[in-house]
Amino acid sequence: MNARFFAFVGGNSGIWKVVSNETLIGEPLGEVSRLDIVSGSKVHPDPHAGWVLRGITSNERYVVREEKSKLLAKQQGLGRPEATCAALIPIRKNSAWWALTQDERRHILEENSKHIKIGLRYLPAVARRLHHCRDLSEDEPFDFLTWFEFAPAHQADFNELVSELRATEEWNYVEREIDIRLVRE
Repeated sequence: MNARFFAFVGGNSGIWKVVSNETLIGEPLGEVSRLDIVSGSKVHPDPHAGWVLRGITSNERYVVREEKSKLLAKQQGLGRPEATCAALIPIRKNSAWWALTQDERRHILEENSKHIKIGLRYLPAVARRLHHCRDLSEDEPFDFLTWFEFAPAHQADFNELVSELRATEEWNYVEREIDIRLVRE
């Protein structure tokens, strides 16, 4: 079993109820009522699922040691009892992004866009886990699946976080983004 592999299964079952499914750019995902998160490489989702998005967790690729230390010190784990709100935000970046070198992407991500610095301001209220899809195959519909969890009292904080990130230079490279909001029942 691969504990780094996750599948997000949109359909009629799962502990997460979908409250909105908004396409921000690009093709939409089909409408579903529930979301199930399956861990491990042997995913056998419901054959009636509307969609399955796959990704793996990996090392942090764009952080420097100081940023990683700050993230580890502030980041809370997923599955906190009070964190009954969640968001799944699948993103695909364009070919211009992937034509850049790692250091060029880092420069846009942090030096210009302040992605990590912005995210740190919302910790520990908002917990997150990034899943890389491109590592599985370039044919995956998204490059990244970001999973966020937070308490209802931090809904406004989460909205500010994503609004700030979407206003950065980095988002000029996004060609597909869906914002799926959920509540745990």
